[in-house]
Amino acid sequence: MALPDPANVLPLEGEIDLDVSPRLERAIKSMIRKRPDRIIVDLSGVTFIDSSGLAVLIRAMQDVQNYGGKLTLSGIGPGLRSIFEMARLDQFFLIDQRDDELLAAD
Repeated sequence: MALPDPANVLPLEGEIDLDVSPRLERAIKSMIRKRPDRIIVDLSGVTFIDSSGLAVLIRAMQDVQNYGGKLTLSGIGPGLRSIFEMARLDQFFLIDQRDDELLAAD
């Protein structure tokens, strides 16, 4: 199994809220402009995400899908998972446990 290209992995940490979301959006858009086949958003260091952060991730996934790529989320702990499940976004996003293993090997 090949390790992900570090240029296509976006590690996040702390709280993703209204103050942080604009920076997150700029970072993801910068990655999307390069049109990689796959972008991995590493949420293992994230303790909280609000609706503005979720909106950024939703738009990013739609943009990546529009050019035929995949955006996956990894490192979602129990606290974040409950947020995604309450909003039913766990059914919308590709959350692949194998990405957690790949990131850990880095």
